[in-house]
Amino acid sequence: MRDLAEKWSVAPDWQSAVITAPGLAVRAISGLTQLLVSGDLDAWARASGIDGTGVGAFGAAQGGRYAARLARDRLLVVSNSPLAIATGWHAEGFAVTAISAGLQVFEVEGAALDAFIARGTTLDPSQASASAALSFAGISAVVYRHGSKLRIHVDRGLAAYLWTWMEIAAGNIAAGSAD
Repeated sequence: MRDLAEKWSVAPDWQSAVITAPGLAVRAISGLTQLLVSGDLDAWARASGIDGTGVGAFGAAQGGRYAARLARDRLLVVSNSPLAIATGWHAEGFAVTAISAGLQVFEVEGAALDAFIARGTTLDPSQASASAALSFAGISAVVYRHGSKLRIHVDRGLAAYLWTWMEIAAGNIAAGSAD
């Protein structure tokens, strides 16, 4: 029987994987707690102490705990450490789902960051939008700035594809290619 796995990109060792090109560095980030919060986001903010507004695409998140807006009633909450709030339905009107294992996070930085963004999406990186959920490199992603870096969250099953895309994009940016 034919081995269909040969069609798929092999995922690199995310702990040590780095893409470097002039003006650009990309690495995988691990160890973040990621929660999907749905429902009454004001109630979430009161219960958790984490802002229920969240940053949108290319918005700037700060600190070790923050939220990215995915929809009117949905957030991706990211933390450097576990949060002291239970998963599941909360009587205050919101649900919390642990999704750390389902999303791979990448961090991109450097002087060529805007050129990198221009290859991934048609959105203007200087204009923050209400939602951080967007199409990036042809797949659904959550994209925002964290400090001077760009963070991209993708379904773990698509991480190897995005990594390959980022390697090619970085090479094209370094070569000054116009495509």
